[in-house]
Amino acid sequence: MIHRAAIVLGIAAAVALGACSGNADAPDASGVFEAVETTISAETAGRIEWFDVREGQEVDSNQLLAVIDTVQLALRKRQLEAQIGAVLRRRPDVATQIAAVQEQLRAAQRERDRVQRLRAADAATPKQLDDATSAVDVLQRQLDALRASLGLTVQSLEGDAQPLSVQIEQIDDQLRRSRITAPMQGTVLATYAERYEVTAPGRPMLLMANMTTMTLRAYVSGGQYPSLRIGQRVTVLVDRDEESQTPYTGTIQWISSKAEFTPKTIQTKDERANLVYAVKIAVPNDGRLKIGMYGDVRFAAQDKH
Repeated sequence: MIHRAAIVLGIAAAVALGACSGNADAPDASGVFEAVETTISAETAGRIEWFDVREGQEVDSNQLLAVIDTVQLALRKRQLEAQIGAVLRRRPDVATQIAAVQEQLRAAQRERDRVQRLRAADAATPKQLDDATSAVDVLQRQLDALRASLGLTVQSLEGDAQPLSVQIEQIDDQLRRSRITAPMQGTVLATYAERYEVTAPGRPMLLMANMTTMTLRAYVSGGQYPSLRIGQRVTVLVDRDEESQTPYTGTIQWISSKAEFTPKTIQTKDERANLVYAVKIAVPNDGRLKIGMYGDVRFAAQDKH
């Protein structure tokens, strides 16, 4: 009986020690890794001429991902350029037309100066001088009127060409948008189109995310909440195998200001009625972290600065 009682006491002690060690090793919080996912959509309509992207592929910022057919846009641009050329060819040759009147004006000015000299020598009458001066004035007014008329004509034609130039700029923008590039460095998570399919503006073509820094979304209790701060460093533990974990250094980048009920997916049934606060922790990714992976958080190893 004494021997049996000793065995029972030994088992109880082992359970107690295991429970104590389990509480000591328990994380302060747990959560799931997320990443900012971006859906890349087509911005123009047409057939997909080139689309060589696969799921899981790493892409660089501004890397070409797809090309949509641009033949109709190019033809429309050529048509508009031809229309602009036809309009501008109607512009008058201002320099040539003005040059003729300017030459007449210079001749009239030379004649007026000659008559002035003759008049000073009493070799010309006042009427001759008046006629010569009047001829200069008339030609000057004709030159001014011609310049104004030609200026209005040129301005009108350039005004007719301006809307066509704006349409070309719009086509150039559509041509640029027909070449779909990566807005950032990241990983292709999913593709929604295939080469030679016809697409339309707004139709999703692929889903990508920047995986260089992952976000662990965890939940803390009301007792933990007051001690947390933005920029605080914490230790994030990710399962390496069934018996070990890999530590990462994370930084708290967001703390919810509102309490919410405990998410059902990560807590026991008895704890679902508890109020918790969501926390986002940025964790640099060494390539092992994936979207949907679980991670544990220890605030005990936080930065004290």
